[in-house]
Amino acid sequence: MDIGIPKETIMGEDRLALSPLAVKTLVEHGHSVYIEGGAGLASNYQDAEFTKAGAMVVYSHDEAFGRAQLVPKVQRPGPAELDMLNEEQILFSFMHLAAAREEHVRAMMEKGITAIGYEIIEDDDGSLPIVRSFSEIAGYMCLQVAARCLEVQCGGRGIMLGGAPGVPPAEVVIIGAGNLGCNATEAALGLGARVTLLDINVGQLRRALRHIHSPIVTATATPGHIETALSYADVLIIAVGVHHGARAPMIVSREMVRGMKAGAVIIDTAIDQGGAVETSRPTTITNPSFVEEGVVHYCVPNMTAAVPRTGSRVLANASLPYVLDIADEGLDAALLKQPPLARAVSIYRGKCCNSEIAELFGLDYTPLSELINKE
Repeated sequence: MDIGIPKETIMGEDRLALSPLAVKTLVEHGHSVYIEGGAGLASNYQDAEFTKAGAMVVYSHDEAFGRAQLVPKVQRPGPAELDMLNEEQILFSFMHLAAAREEHVRAMMEKGITAIGYEIIEDDDGSLPIVRSFSEIAGYMCLQVAARCLEVQCGGRGIMLGGAPGVPPAEVVIIGAGNLGCNATEAALGLGARVTLLDINVGQLRRALRHIHSPIVTATATPGHIETALSYADVLIIAVGVHHGARAPMIVSREMVRGMKAGAVIIDTAIDQGGAVETSRPTTITNPSFVEEGVVHYCVPNMTAAVPRTGSRVLANASLPYVLDIADEGLDAALLKQPPLARAVSIYRGKCCNSEIAELFGLDYTPLSELINKE
C-alpha cells in the first residue's frame, strides 16, 4: 500500500504520525512510504532518518497526499487540505469531528474518503488504547502547565503547587478518575499539592484509591460537590473521558467559574471535544491561556504537541499495529479483523457511520456493517 505522511499545518502542531522506526517496519512489510520533506524537523527527526528507514522524501504537501492510499496524520485535514483528498483515500488521525464545523464534515464526506479517528479506537472492554497512551503523558503535563499558569505573569495566584515551609500547598481539584485523572493526581501529589478527585463513577474512585498510595479526598461528581470543590480550588483539571466521538459534557458552568478564587487555573483537557467548562474556548500552544471571570484558562486541544518528540513516538507506537493491519490486509479486511478499529470509523467511503456525529450534524447515518465488503 502507498502511505503518505504530510507535514502538519496547524500552528503549534509539531508532532508526526509515524517515526522512522515505524516507517522501517512498514517498508519491511512491502509498503511504500512517502514523507513530505521537513515533516519531522520539529520533532527532531531529519529527512535522512526516514530515507534510511526506506521512505521516499517528496517536496510538496500536495504530493504527500496525492501519492497515498493511506494518510496517517496527527490532526484532521484543514480546509486547504480538503482539496488534496482523493476519493477512497483513508485518513487516520485525531478526527474530533464533534468539535469540527458541519461544512468541514460534509466536505470530507463529499470527497468519498474514509475517516478513522485515533481517539475512538475502542477495545472490547471499553478502553481507548491510543487515548490512554496520550492520557498518560497529558496527565503529567497538566501539572507542568498548572505550575506555570499559577505564576503572576500568566495571571495566576502567584503560588507554588507544593507550598513552602510554613506555607500550605495548593489545592488541586481533578474531575475524572480515568488514566489522565489518575496520572495528574500522582503528579500533583509528587509536587506536594493537596488533591480532591471527583468522578461520577464510584467504582472509578475506588480503583483510583487502590492505585494511589497517598491520601487524597474523593467525591462523586455531582453539581453540588463540583461547586464546593471549585470554591477552594487553586487548580481545576478537567479529565473527563468522551467515548464514540461525542461532544464533551458541560459540567462546569460560568457561575461555578465565577465562584472560584481570583487567579485560580482551569485546564480543560476536554477542549478537543468541545470543552467541559462553559467559559472554555480553544487556545494554541503559542498563545495557550486567557483569563475569564478572573480565572486563568488553559485550553490547548493538542497540549502534548508541546513535547513533540515524545508525542510522536507515543503516537507511532500506539497506532502502528492498526496502520499495519490496514496496509497488510486492506481496509475492509482490517476492519473485519479488528473490531476496535471498526469502531473508530466515522466516515466510510463518504457515508457517515458514526451515530453521534450523524445526530449532531443532521447527517444520514448508515451502520458500518451495511457498508463494509464482507467477502
